[in-house]
Amino acid sequence: MIDYSLSDAREGWAGWEFRRADGGDAWLPARVPGTVHTDLLENGRIPDPFVGDNESRVRWVSECDWEYRRVFSPPAEMTRREAAALVCDGLDTLAEVHLNGQRLGRADNMHRQWRWNVRGALRAGENELRILFRSPLAYAASSQAARPLPGAEGALAGGPHLRKAACHFGWDWGIQTPTMGIWKDLRLEGRDGARLDDVFLRQKHSNGAATVSAEVAVEHWSGPAPAMRLKVVAPSGEALESAAEWRGTAQALSVEIARPQLWNPNGLGGRPLYAAEVSLERDGRILDCRRFRLGLRTIELRRAPDAWGESFVFIVNGAPMFAKGSNWIPPDAFIPRTDDAKLERLVRAAAESNQNMLRVWGGGVYADERFYDLCDKFGLLVWQDFPFACGVYPLDDADFVENIRREVADNARRIRHRACLALWCGNNEMEEGWTHWGWDFSGNNSGAEKPAVWAGLSDAAAASLSAEMKSAYDEFFHRTLPEWMARLDADTAYWPSSPSSGPPFFAAPRSGKSGDAHYWGVWHGRRPFSAYRDEFPRFMSEFGFQSLPPMETVRRFADESEWNISSHVMDYHQRSPVGNAVILSQMADNFLLPPDFARQVWLSGVLQAEGIRFGAEHWRRNMRRVGGALYWQLNDCWPAASWSSLDYFGRWKALHYAAKRFFAPLLLSIEDAPPRMAIHLSSDLRAEWAGEIWWRLETTDGETLRRGRESARAGALSSVLVKTLDFGGEVNDENRRRVLLVAELRRDGRTLARQTAPFVPNKRLRLSDPGLRAKATDAGGGIFRVEVSALSLARFAELKLPGRDVVFSDNYFDLPAGRSVCVECPAPAGMTAAQMGKALEIRSLWHSFAPGAAGYFGAAGKVC
Repeated sequence: MIDYSLSDAREGWAGWEFRRADGGDAWLPARVPGTVHTDLLENGRIPDPFVGDNESRVRWVSECDWEYRRVFSPPAEMTRREAAALVCDGLDTLAEVHLNGQRLGRADNMHRQWRWNVRGALRAGENELRILFRSPLAYAASSQAARPLPGAEGALAGGPHLRKAACHFGWDWGIQTPTMGIWKDLRLEGRDGARLDDVFLRQKHSNGAATVSAEVAVEHWSGPAPAMRLKVVAPSGEALESAAEWRGTAQALSVEIARPQLWNPNGLGGRPLYAAEVSLERDGRILDCRRFRLGLRTIELRRAPDAWGESFVFIVNGAPMFAKGSNWIPPDAFIPRTDDAKLERLVRAAAESNQNMLRVWGGGVYADERFYDLCDKFGLLVWQDFPFACGVYPLDDADFVENIRREVADNARRIRHRACLALWCGNNEMEEGWTHWGWDFSGNNSGAEKPAVWAGLSDAAAASLSAEMKSAYDEFFHRTLPEWMARLDADTAYWPSSPSSGPPFFAAPRSGKSGDAHYWGVWHGRRPFSAYRDEFPRFMSEFGFQSLPPMETVRRFADESEWNISSHVMDYHQRSPVGNAVILSQMADNFLLPPDFARQVWLSGVLQAEGIRFGAEHWRRNMRRVGGALYWQLNDCWPAASWSSLDYFGRWKALHYAAKRFFAPLLLSIEDAPPRMAIHLSSDLRAEWAGEIWWRLETTDGETLRRGRESARAGALSSVLVKTLDFGGEVNDENRRRVLLVAELRRDGRTLARQTAPFVPNKRLRLSDPGLRAKATDAGGGIFRVEVSALSLARFAELKLPGRDVVFSDNYFDLPAGRSVCVECPAPAGMTAAQMGKALEIRSLWHSFAPGAAGYFGAAGKVC
């Protein structure tokens, strides 16, 4: 076997060139994998689309056709192989491929792998490969003109006609830059005699043992039948093998592991990974080989009748778990630009904030191998949407469906062995579209308003098209796709749409009695954060609230003259039609409005964190009923206002620090209903936990009005109400603005968690300068420790090191009067603890509105 890579990209140029296909431009160097946009940007031919309003200046790129070429000389033995193929793991999207002037074929799906026989076209010495990419915008526009189909709000029309990431056409957090290019690796493969056509690694657990099997399909074209071999190597190095001669049909090899080391989600145990290798051999020579990393575990989606309807909970290794996590979108609008370091930084950050699940959202792409490697490594289960989102797709077109069938097979075979894979989900919000967004304009739904995209059609024509599309949707997501998945990966659960209540379909996707839910009443409905507590879904797979990006990020795309929440550039980087208005409205409802832009930016992050905390804590308190909570969204694809907790550059926003607290294995939370305060303890632990909760009713300047101590005991995976306290006798109209409840979770003399709850909204809380102080020391091992203290209550205290993106062990925390807290961070390169202590900036809620405190948020900041 021989593989010859034709992509290089992450190390530098490798002979690829590109130009506009009309031939009017000179050839320019290109990177592969890559995109036309990034190649033009690197060659200085377009401005950065992420800066200012430059996106509007690069629209022409997607309207043109482009051509790539590479001249290469493969190893001589490649041309002597019995079979040679060009394998393209990803072409975006409408492509025609030629080798040495011979047309190999065309591609029309960015989610597929494309393989062409080059045995007759490949030659010794120099070869020329050319790939022509057609404009996705032109195709989408012509298809939409012929048959208008609804798509996502705010996106360019026609996207559903193409098997391409929906968000490339724009989203309410994303840029409108439909890309083109060789977006994944491509290579030449040479084989003799036979090749592995498919390998399906499966595992079966029984009586404490595990059987690992490899179901193998072989393409054989000459010579004696090869031998197949399965080798599984444990983390300890112990190897088990099984071998058999190939008998001309698909067959299985298996090994039994007597005492398997089980893989567990983040926070629930270790994550050992086994190495598996499947090879074809003949006369001691390896004809083909595939290697895998395998985590041994069982995963089940349990949907069973209970007191509230039907459960929706994941069972891992026989034990239920509460899913804690977020939604994943492509980390860059130009997807191939995401390097290994950025990808690991994002996935690691999810794990560090105590998440155990990521939902790969259906408006993007199937993630690449690096992403699943990292999820296996860090213990993040993957809810995998198929890439369909918020649109009506031409699923009544047999060729379109056949294209999807091959796409599904390619990706299911690539991903299905993963330890992290927990669920296949048909689409994002399309059942919602048919039931609540007006797509159903059929004769059976005469009260519906005709969608705007069908305004040019008569009512009868729109009703007919609607009925055809709904029937096609029903057939595809409720019968065709689950039948495919039953053959491709019967070991992993399938769910038709998110959200969905399950059968009967189209009946009640928001019922709350079964299935999963998306709740947007706070954002789109402009309800208060407390509205989250009225929702009791069986699984909350989307809910969110926006913030502006950090000032360090704003500086990357907006000149200082644009530092106003309503400026042209700030509006341009806000893709939600109601975005900044909702942020300001909720800010006014909850906080005193800051008098300047920098403080508004800062407070928007705090506001976002508070909103999502309301929901996450509530659903964890009700974990017997609710199976999980995934907030929208983890990451960004460009620098903008959005729902993310990590901005485009990977900076931790206030929400990400809050997530680390509200997703902690032991969650101390306060359900406030003044003058009553209910203290809860929620546990993800696999064993019972016992400790104490110390609480104090105190003033903002530290005077104690009442105190107490409660025993706290929580069973495995449970949430308990520890104590409801009534402070009607102590809290009155005179003092309620300066009183709060402080609760601490303690065991063995250590404070494990602290929660505070005021008796009035934050904007009514009477705060004074907290007198924040910080002292940094070297804790050894490359770690600095910072002790922070406050003279009076500091709400949402933030540590910041100017010019450094330092991640602290905690941040944006409450610090009651007279207390101190220690946080840690990696030692910044080239800096002593004393230097860091002098450079640190500290600010809090009081600083966001106090006269004279603007310097704490300015370009230079202010050192406390």
